[in-house]
Amino acid sequence: MSNKAIFEQIKLALSNAPRNQYTVELHLQMIKFADELKHITAKEFCEELGLKQSLGTEFSKMRNLTTRLKAAGLNTDLI
Repeated sequence: MSNKAIFEQIKLALSNAPRNQYTVELHLQMIKFADELKHITAKEFCEELGLKQSLGTEFSKMRNLTTRLKAAGLNTDLI
């Protein structure tokens, strides 16, 4: 899947998330696409989605967390 398609899918998921679940959905999408976006910087991630730059830290955290979750058996294809 291309980066453009991934970002469009993330945007759609975020726009469909209930207001009180936006941050949860954002984290979930970060985990889901961590491997495909491993070459993207946190700054680029935020710019592509129109997010505050401060959320770049969350992107980095979720990428690191994904490695540990996958080692514990998480299949991100099921998210």
